[in-house]
Amino acid sequence: MKQIVVFLMFAALLCWFMFAPIYKHVLIVRQAVLQKEVDYMLEVGANGSNGFIGPDAVLESRSRLEERGFRPGDIRYEISTTTGVGATDPDAPVQRGTGIRLRISYPYEHLFQIDRLAGIVPPGPDERMAAAGMKMSEYVP
Repeated sequence: MKQIVVFLMFAALLCWFMFAPIYKHVLIVRQAVLQKEVDYMLEVGANGSNGFIGPDAVLESRSRLEERGFRPGDIRYEISTTTGVGATDPDAPVQRGTGIRLRISYPYEHLFQIDRLAGIVPPGPDERMAAAGMKMSEYVP
């Protein structure tokens, strides 16, 4: 009986050691894609001709992230400014010198379930990975 228990524990740890690098790579790639998207949207939204991150930019971002394997309905965008004014209205762009903040988040899904084999508690179902950034608006009316 001891041998069976030892074998099962060893098999579980072996599976965890084999697959942990793979799903951690997936996590790192997803995080990098989110950060790249944040940087791109801030660069386009805060440049001299825009001064905002509008609904069209968010839709385009969702489609770009969908091409990379994300589910568009699970992506959350949080757009704000350093002064509290809205940063999503094309009719009222953010003035030069005001910071535009963007945070994109996505659920971890069941990425860490294999950690249970090693006794590590995975993130909860409501926890999300996120990428964030801020850029000063360059819009001059």
